[in-house]
Amino acid sequence: MRSSRKVLSVMAALFLLAGCASQPRETAVTRSDPQEASAVKVGIAMPTRDLQRWNQDAQHLKQELEKLGYAADIQFAGNDPDTQISQISKMIDSGDRALIIACVDSNSLSGVLERADDEDIPVVAYDRLIMDTDAVDCYASFDNYLVGYKQGTFIKEKLDLDHLDRTYNIEIFSGDMADNNSRYFYEGAMDVLSPYIEEGKLIVPSGKISQEDTQVSGWETFTAKARMDEIRSMYYKDGTVLDAVLCPNDTTALGVIYSLTVGYNGSWPIITGQDCDTANISYMREGKQAMDIFKDTRKLAVKAAEMIDDLLNGREPSVNDTETYDNGSEVIPAYLCEPMVATADNYWEILVESGYYNEEVVS
Repeated sequence: MRSSRKVLSVMAALFLLAGCASQPRETAVTRSDPQEASAVKVGIAMPTRDLQRWNQDAQHLKQELEKLGYAADIQFAGNDPDTQISQISKMIDSGDRALIIACVDSNSLSGVLERADDEDIPVVAYDRLIMDTDAVDCYASFDNYLVGYKQGTFIKEKLDLDHLDRTYNIEIFSGDMADNNSRYFYEGAMDVLSPYIEEGKLIVPSGKISQEDTQVSGWETFTAKARMDEIRSMYYKDGTVLDAVLCPNDTTALGVIYSLTVGYNGSWPIITGQDCDTANISYMREGKQAMDIFKDTRKLAVKAAEMIDDLLNGREPSVNDTETYDNGSEVIPAYLCEPMVATADNYWEILVESGYYNEEVVS
């Protein structure tokens, strides 16, 4: 984390921007109007508009920052690392005084963040850890290992692997390796499932088990569909039953569901997911997706906004993990929210009754 001298220099710059050098910064932020031209801007760099969750995250962040008196500068990068680098550079040029970044490529931002560091601009990595730079102050995310662990545990329990004396067929999908979270999802799930694969109780007919061999580039639905189509044509055309598919998130789960919907006549497999996108909730209600991981991004937005406010006001942000997230340059202090398992039995309670979705959206 940055030195107190650096934080103080950020505060001094903010005093000048707000025209309140004689007042404490916290008072100025609390009383400012985010619609005024003089409001301190916070850049929000999101990966893409194409996934439902990033649109929701951006709006939640905007709302929380505005509650604290900041103006939000939101940019979507179209899943292109170079576009995101350019957008962050423009944020710096236009006077954004802090950055919240959900990176496209975990390893691509060290250069542009050197500029942020030189300009005394604090950086919060949002949901995805930014690698190989000491310019990241904090990391706000969910317990990503626990996401995968819950997915693997769900499969283990639904197949009753500890009790039934039979074998099951499973296929494994993992996320884009450019996203550092993908590793944690994969490791969490495989720590549960690998012993059963080694024992021979879980069989992977395709033989594709490693993260590298199972990754879905860009988390793209139709990339996942194409991979599932190929696996089916090569290993299941003789009527072999598919019992489970480990999918790291909802877009990859959609690809698997689209593939199986056409021409697969076996019993429907257990399919996992993550993010509780509305399309996947519908498939969960139909029994085509067995479970989802709900990550309440409202809570994550609150935490990220609080981190920014603390950093800009010379306070130490609250974290609950100071050991796990080594980005190759240093261990980044993190606050991890806990994910929840959603199923057809409880989705209404945790998604609608909690106010995350309107009733009309998931009916």
